[in-house]
Amino acid sequence: MAKVLVQITSGPEHATKAALGFLVARAALDEGHDVTVFLAADGVHFVRRPVVEALAGLGGGSLSDVVDAVKNGGATFYASKMSLGARGIPEEEAATLGAQMGTPNALVQLSIDADSTLSY
Repeated sequence: MAKVLVQITSGPEHATKAALGFLVARAALDEGHDVTVFLAADGVHFVRRPVVEALAGLGGGSLSDVVDAVKNGGATFYASKMSLGARGIPEEEAATLGAQMGTPNALVQLSIDADSTLSY
């Protein structure tokens, strides 16, 4: 079993690109890998349930279905504390996704610990 880090920095304006990140995370979980999803920059918008429910990736179906599958599949989520603050998103919203607060140092360590790092 490999450790896979998926970093999503694309936001709702690039729903298909962000959805690909979640789809890859789900695929890695389906293969039995240990998956961590780090939401940063505009990707932190995906801690907001109304945003996730309103979007679909081109050819990828409902974003909420994929996000739920990743969450329920056991992935660990981080949301950049700095990115949340810069976008006026309360940290409590990240907690609804089960996301831990992420820092640049945490992202560096997660990257070092991962066997593969993918960015979307």
